[in-house]
Amino acid sequence: MSSTELPGQAHTVIIGAGAVGSSVAYHLSELGAEDILVLDQGPLPVTGGSSVHAPGIMFQTSPSKIQTKTAYYTSRLLSDAGVYDEVGGIEVARSEQRMDFLQRRVEWAKSYGLPNPTLLSPSEVSDRLPLVDSSEILGGYYSPTDGRVDGIAALEWYREHTNGRFFSHTQVIDLETDKQSITRVITDRGNIECERCVIATNNWGYQTAQLADIDLPIAPVEHQYVVTEPLTELSNERSTIGNNTTGLEIPGNRDIQEVMSEGPTLPVGRDQDNSLYFRTHGNSIGLGSYNHESLSVDPDEMGTNSADEQASVNPFTPKHWEQPTHPNREKSAQEAFETLLPAVEDQGYMATENGIFVFTPDGMPALGPLADVDGLWSALAIWWTHSGGYGNILAEWMESGVPQLDGQRIDSSAIHVERFAPHVGEKDYFVDKGAKRYQQVYSIVEPRWQSSSHRGLRRSPFHAHQDNLGAEFTHSGGWESARWYASNEDLLERYEDKIPAQDGWQAINRSRIEAAEHLHTREAVSLYDMSSFSSIMIEGTDAGSFLQRMCSNNISLDVGDVRYSLLLNQGGGILGDVTVVKIADTKYMVTTGGGSSPQIHGSWLKSHAPETVAVNIEEGAKSTIGLWGPDSRLLLQRCTDADVSNDEFPYFTAKQLYVGEVPVTALRVSYVGELGWELWAPVEYGARLWETLWDAGQDLDIRPMGDGALESMRLEKGYRLWGTDIDTDVNPFEAGLPFAVDMETDFIGQAALDNQGQRQPQNKITPLTIDNSTDIMLSGRPVSHNGSVKGYVQAGSYGYSVDASIAYTYLPATVAEAGTSVTIQCEGQEYDATVRDEPLYDAAREKITRWGSYA
Repeated sequence: MSSTELPGQAHTVIIGAGAVGSSVAYHLSELGAEDILVLDQGPLPVTGGSSVHAPGIMFQTSPSKIQTKTAYYTSRLLSDAGVYDEVGGIEVARSEQRMDFLQRRVEWAKSYGLPNPTLLSPSEVSDRLPLVDSSEILGGYYSPTDGRVDGIAALEWYREHTNGRFFSHTQVIDLETDKQSITRVITDRGNIECERCVIATNNWGYQTAQLADIDLPIAPVEHQYVVTEPLTELSNERSTIGNNTTGLEIPGNRDIQEVMSEGPTLPVGRDQDNSLYFRTHGNSIGLGSYNHESLSVDPDEMGTNSADEQASVNPFTPKHWEQPTHPNREKSAQEAFETLLPAVEDQGYMATENGIFVFTPDGMPALGPLADVDGLWSALAIWWTHSGGYGNILAEWMESGVPQLDGQRIDSSAIHVERFAPHVGEKDYFVDKGAKRYQQVYSIVEPRWQSSSHRGLRRSPFHAHQDNLGAEFTHSGGWESARWYASNEDLLERYEDKIPAQDGWQAINRSRIEAAEHLHTREAVSLYDMSSFSSIMIEGTDAGSFLQRMCSNNISLDVGDVRYSLLLNQGGGILGDVTVVKIADTKYMVTTGGGSSPQIHGSWLKSHAPETVAVNIEEGAKSTIGLWGPDSRLLLQRCTDADVSNDEFPYFTAKQLYVGEVPVTALRVSYVGELGWELWAPVEYGARLWETLWDAGQDLDIRPMGDGALESMRLEKGYRLWGTDIDTDVNPFEAGLPFAVDMETDFIGQAALDNQGQRQPQNKITPLTIDNSTDIMLSGRPVSHNGSVKGYVQAGSYGYSVDASIAYTYLPATVAEAGTSVTIQCEGQEYDATVRDEPLYDAAREKITRWGSYA
């Protein structure tokens, strides 16, 4: 409902009354939350933001499970509300490469639960979309539940069905905090004390976060859309343009809202080969284009509505419509549309715009609690397509502490607002990254593709040595990480008969050297750069009891003990996996993976720590080497006076020792399933650590190994990778990690595991091996049993030590029995596969716990 008098206090204040803010308010109301205020600087419902200038097209299928799931939830919610036109969606292909891509669309849709995805012939496309010239295309992809949301009607529906109060023409000018918590929202109409505040301002997201001194990487970009004059070919369609917004307060040009409020009667369409999309508006057609150079908007310059223009709409620039300015497209938007839809040639336009919307550097939403300010939440970089779903997720997260969609746990690592590395908040960086994301919106992105911009930001002390060894670097979180090393090419002859050829889409950006590094590490000794991994130091008189509360395993440790554990959220979902090392009586080291682990896991621990416990996130403070392989003990003993025999340095223990002159915290753990150690040293000693081991290991044929070998070796052993195999959407028992849970201890998530009886899961993780093929399976591809999709590939690689292609998936417990036959659909082929027991390699753990020798 709408209100006029601004109150001085509320439990929850939501800034932004567009698609996302209104969805959050609605879903909080559905969960029983009370005392909700929703503020917007514009009129209601036509706020002047991207929610009301967008054409409302919803294509639901994505390579991302969470994006697909939130889109489908949104379409069902808005359909039930009566504000969604379910006309279906068709993506056309003008190239063989795009037809292959559309096959991937079918496979992702099957995996993530979209109904009836179908490939169409050219004539079947034109049967459904008569305006399309079938001679210009090779086929299409059809999703029957795609469609269009009526933006203004949806915002009105949210207001009518939300128990919160909505306030228009209210500009937020400051966010006040009391040290670590949100306390007050300052507006031009008065101040509001609150306990929770949600930033849902999208185009203004950067500005709003700055009010709390937070740098959020929200990059506004302009995007073109035109609506033609009525077409003869659509003369039988009814049009109400001119009467759609009667009685509404409209900032700026009313024409935009008039045409956007006119719904389609034909399927919505996309021509991604030319970065275009389209839909009908009654008897006219709307044409949208990413087919121009990126038009970034300074996030500090996003203004407000005026009598002449809406704040998030800039004047149309004909140059970007009529000329080919996109760096990867040969035709202009106008030319490409006129070949695909001949009826639009020489047509005039009744409405045009350069509408503004936003991207993050990785193209995903920024959702969740902001670690720096307790009670402050982000709901940004979200489009209409996913807005209902993400509103549901955030409301559940705020109310229960558990991100859920439609009552089911979801994987939050890819959308968590805290995932970004420290450098990402620099404005020039994220604006440029947002521009690159805009260019890629409709591009076919290769597996393991890497950007060439902003490289070399974070380099380990080993980087120069790695470069000299011919490292093929990739980057994640700004870190340069070696995928493989050209210096190991000579190993290919040694292992030629053990490395099957890979071709096609699965082989892109892979090297046979990855396999050689894998096999060599199993036979000798290798160095792996772990510097992107992070340590978190926990100190204080209550450090032990604090970690016991945070960790699912028993953390009653002696000094020098190492324990694998999980961090769970209140719903029992896996927030992360960690290794806990007891350094001293009141001092612990917690190690995490790379990527977003330091930000998400570190902030989680820090936010829960009592005053008697200090949490120091040492991101980049240590240089770390994985020393792995049968000869690792022999090599390490050469370099240290400490006794590293099995008796004195057993598996899953730690020691403070010197490697040469370098002080090291050595952990006897291994992520590859071979004897080995993680060697953690202060970053300034890193280069010497590498050199000491390298020089001492020459007669042992020491080699560097990269990420490619690590991936295939860890899958052979069944070691989990957070964000890939495990996330907040699964619990430890589903993830096959019961050994990392001690139900006799008191930890966050324990009650959920107990109450839900999840120790006998309905679904569980399992490895598959491909029966008659060496092809590598790609993630997100459907796994079927008896003709019904039961799961999808989480991760896949070739197991060079077990001589089989491996895929990991979650399957119903009744199917996940060793020996069960299943099929995987990947790149249009059906592969027979078999469920296996894990681990596939060294089930008795003889390799990793081996005694070895010094000889």
